[in-house]
Amino acid sequence: MDAPLSVPAPGTPAWGDPLTEALELTGVRCVLSRGLTAAGAWALAFPAPGRLKVQAVLQGTVWLLVEGAEPPVRLEAGGAAVLAGDRPYILASDPAVPAVDALPLLRASAEPFFHTGDDGRDTVTIGAHLELDTTAEDLLLSLLPPVLQVGAATAEARTACWLMEQTLRELASDRPGASFAAGHLAPLLLVQVLRAFLTGADAGHCPTGWLRALADERIAPALRLMHGDPSRPWTLAELARAAAMSRTSFAKRFKDVAGVPPLAYLRRWRMHRAEHTLRRADTPLSAIASALGYGSESAFSNAFKRATGLSPRHYRETVRSA
Repeated sequence: MDAPLSVPAPGTPAWGDPLTEALELTGVRCVLSRGLTAAGAWALAFPAPGRLKVQAVLQGTVWLLVEGAEPPVRLEAGGAAVLAGDRPYILASDPAVPAVDALPLLRASAEPFFHTGDDGRDTVTIGAHLELDTTAEDLLLSLLPPVLQVGAATAEARTACWLMEQTLRELASDRPGASFAAGHLAPLLLVQVLRAFLTGADAGHCPTGWLRALADERIAPALRLMHGDPSRPWTLAELARAAAMSRTSFAKRFKDVAGVPPLAYLRRWRMHRAEHTLRRADTPLSAIASALGYGSESAFSNAFKRATGLSPRHYRETVRSA
């Protein structure tokens, strides 16, 4: 049984790490992983994945064209790209090659790799779909750009390529524990994706939200405090002091990058934690209330209903029956 509201002791690696806290809520799992080998001139059109999609190139060069995102992205061997999942896209040897529907090729074979183009293996690429819990989709998918390139020279890309290759091997094998192994590789892949985003140039241009705030060096210390001890009644003055800013400057900067004022962010984060616990554990409401800093079960229930439109008990029954 999960115990999602336990807070690590100070000094442990997860203490106050907002990314670790958020990843605990994702419930990420790899639902599909396929490889593609290709040669000559080729282009394949894919529908919107509907899920977070990671594409890694192990050999050769692949062009990635995402609907509504310009210009086309050139992926070299060892590089990867991340798609938020809401737009159709094309993989091609050259952007000028007319694309054909990829779905018939995918359906024609259940093999882990399918082939297109001429004979040979000039190009080898792997795609993985990552499915997230509803809370994680709200936290992540709406905040990522349509396409994020992870350069081949980065440590994150090298690790992502290796993880995807291992995931494909596990899913294609009949070895004992293959599904379990693939399921545990998916969260590691998501870590590399988010690390690449947070250290890249795109982080400062993403939509407002916790991910952009996490990439902001001035705001990050305050985020770590709130995530490290969500039950504490943090004041604006304490959070501003952690960021070495005046209260006015801190409040403005926080709202500019996170989209909400600091204390509103804290309340929202508490509700994300509560939703996660209600979905996955039978923790009493009084214990959830205490762990999140509410003085009583009724105070927590009222706050939860204001945030979600449902009482905690009704929410737990609804999501579990679904």
